[in-house]
Amino acid sequence: MHTVVERELELRLVLSPERRIPVPARLGYLTDDPYAVHVTFHIDTEHPVYWTFARKLLVEGVFRPCVQGDVRVWPTKTEGRGVVLMALSSPDGNALLEAPAAAVTAWLERTLRVVPPGSEGEQLGLDDELAQLLAQ
Repeated sequence: MHTVVERELELRLVLSPERRIPVPARLGYLTDDPYAVHVTFHIDTEHPVYWTFARKLLVEGVFRPCVQGDVRVWPTKTEGRGVVLMALSSPDGNALLEAPAAAVTAWLERTLRVVPPGSEGEQLGLDDELAQLLAQ
């Protein structure tokens, strides 16, 4: 059985130190893709924008600056509240997004209860698949 852990929340797109605009988003975690987190941005276009990156990057990024590929994540404070910043880079452009740290942390804790760190490989059933192949 596969489990989905989702959380709708409002991120803020940082345009300048003084200007941020709200961006509705959904955090998603699927046990059949246990190493990844999926972020869906609902922007004013015909289709949403999707980003997928390592769950481990986000878990570490709520505590300290982390980088993997085209995603950087780090904690900070804005207007006296804890936030997690996510810098996303692609050939189409760059975005700096701000997420409420408490909401991201609570959602991550739910994913970690469903699939504890280090047990992601068990979700993929690779041992069973390998045993079936070797039995043939």
